[in-house]
Amino acid sequence: MQKISIILASLCLTLVVHQSALAQLSTPAPSPFSKIEQMIGLTNVTVAYSRPSMKGRDIMGELVPYGKLWRTGANRATKISFSEPMSIGGNQLEAGDYALFTIPGRREWTIIISHNADQNGSAEYDQDEDAVRFTVQSQKTKATYETFTIMFSDLDNHSAMMNIMWENTQVRIPVQDYDMDDVVMAQISKEMPGAGDNDNMYYAAASYYFNNGKDLRQAATWIDKAAEINDQKYWVLHLQAKIHASLNNSEKAREAAQKSMQLAKDAGNPDYVKLNKELISSLD
Repeated sequence: MQKISIILASLCLTLVVHQSALAQLSTPAPSPFSKIEQMIGLTNVTVAYSRPSMKGRDIMGELVPYGKLWRTGANRATKISFSEPMSIGGNQLEAGDYALFTIPGRREWTIIISHNADQNGSAEYDQDEDAVRFTVQSQKTKATYETFTIMFSDLDNHSAMMNIMWENTQVRIPVQDYDMDDVVMAQISKEMPGAGDNDNMYYAAASYYFNNGKDLRQAATWIDKAAEINDQKYWVLHLQAKIHASLNNSEKAREAAQKSMQLAKDAGNPDYVKLNKELISSLD
């Protein structure tokens, strides 16, 4: 009986030790991981990085020394990915994953995009793996950014600014879907001859032409076709009004805007009511 008790006690002790070995603590990361995604033109841009905070420390020139390579965040090197070919800082890159490094300076930063996307940090960096390297100006900000931040701003149809901000310093990096126009124009050339009664295709093509400085008369032909197929979409009629106003066809522009405004009222969309009112006023 005593022998059995000893064996049972030994088994219990083994289980306790085993469970202790498997146990793990979940604690907050000092520099939390963040991932942002932004569509720029037809390209999905993703930035994955860790975000340290100031916590009373002096950052630029101290924690982040000037003139030295920085992984541009904490923990692993920041990763930037493009779903399609992209231009960053005026340099063309193929689709894929890259690591983002920087060399901060007082007035100018060197931006480095490395082919080696999976790196722990600056210790693994190899200049021979650079995809592109360029410089941008840095600027002081009135606002203080307690936590290291990367974000996109100034978005238009095919470009944006990638902003890197910490403490009172900001750098802005232009990012552009440089072959977007070629891709879209090729699609339009291929698909529009067979659009048939697809009013959405006519609207999309007309919208692209209007917003990107293409042939307005062709845009008018397409938007008129879209409105002919379905004249109950206030956003289609509003675009029709804008295109004809740009062609100085005030009568047709006013007619389309008035109908669009009434449809927007019926649909409870005050934004389009306002837009159409402003357009009509500009025609007077």
